[in-house]
Amino acid sequence: MSGRAWCGVGLVAVAAIALSAPLGAQRIVVRPGSAVPTLAVALEQAVPGATIVVTAGTYKGPTITVTVPRLTILGEGWPTFDGEGERELLVIRADSVTVRGLTFSNTGVSQMQDRAALRVIESRGCLIDGNRFRDALFAVYLQRSTGCEVRGNDIRAAGREETRNGNGVHLWYSPDSRVIDNTIRGQRDGIYFEFSDGSLARGNVSEGNRRYGLHFMFSDSCRYERNRFKGNGAGVAVMYSKHIVMDGNGFLDATGSGAYGLLLKEITDGVLVRNHFEGNSVGLLMEGASRLEIRDNDFRRNGWAVRLMADAEDSHFTGNIFAGNAFDVATNSRTLRSDFTGNWWDAYRGYDLDRDGSGDVPFRPVRFFALVVERHPEALMMLRSPVTSLLDIAERVFPVLTPALADPRPLMRTPR
Repeated sequence: MSGRAWCGVGLVAVAAIALSAPLGAQRIVVRPGSAVPTLAVALEQAVPGATIVVTAGTYKGPTITVTVPRLTILGEGWPTFDGEGERELLVIRADSVTVRGLTFSNTGVSQMQDRAALRVIESRGCLIDGNRFRDALFAVYLQRSTGCEVRGNDIRAAGREETRNGNGVHLWYSPDSRVIDNTIRGQRDGIYFEFSDGSLARGNVSEGNRRYGLHFMFSDSCRYERNRFKGNGAGVAVMYSKHIVMDGNGFLDATGSGAYGLLLKEITDGVLVRNHFEGNSVGLLMEGASRLEIRDNDFRRNGWAVRLMADAEDSHFTGNIFAGNAFDVATNSRTLRSDFTGNWWDAYRGYDLDRDGSGDVPFRPVRFFALVVERHPEALMMLRSPVTSLLDIAERVFPVLTPALADPRPLMRTPR
């Protein structure tokens, strides 16, 4: 082979090595007024594995699409991408892309499209980490993507009406995703999962959103751990899924005629453990939910701690604390197929002669007045009436109307 041919082979080898270079091998700096003034120009030069550093400033222009895999886009000094109220800002169509330290703002409102500040489409392993989102219709939107992570972002919207807000973190057909340690305020739904099996939401703060702090449907085998949902318009809704685990979450201050800390609708074979329900109109509402394990939760100072509809069945409540609620348990049926065993009730006045830690007399948690309110909501104004207390006492002595529901071993001391 001639020397010229060997030279050609060498150039091809060098090019191949460059294209497969490890993360950070190529570094491009975006700076207004420089040879690389925009992220779009930087993407034209980038190879897989490159790092693009975007310096401080405000960047406007058409929607930017990323098609280079294994790319890292880093913000320096919180550069702002401004949609000028007209457009999406960044669309990712490549695997293993990281976006960190950027500010996305002002997508504007569209009634024709789910306009997102940052959208990931049909990609794998992307990381959206430590960014700021301001006044975006949808902040982060994962669309038919797999194994992506949305972590440590600060998301805030200013729309006062539900119809002028999208969701903070939206997953659609995006299994095995992780939503971790984000703060989300003022959106329509803080976090939304749909058709996204095997996903995780952990350590998020979702407060003051117009509708739900968390809303998910048709997403099996998901986990929700140590999240805080507070002051959202309708609370949290979990629907049409199975094998769900909700562990250590706070459901707080969801108040109003249609609000609840947590709604479980058509949920089967799940676990609710170590959650805290406080200050809600309804702490936990169960419709069509079955085969659930509900243990070691705190229900404090709610209107209704637990409301079980007639179609909720075969669930087990144990080790829970019921304290300061207007109604501990309410139902619209005289026949319940769920059981309560070994819970602590602040209204229990029994005794423990054998000192085994459980009361010797069963506790009936459904008040007679709760049934009255279920049929005649306007009667709620008589909640503190002495007559109401007398009716409850009479029903406990001679139970005739309330469901045959009792905790046979109520705890004498709070379990924690």
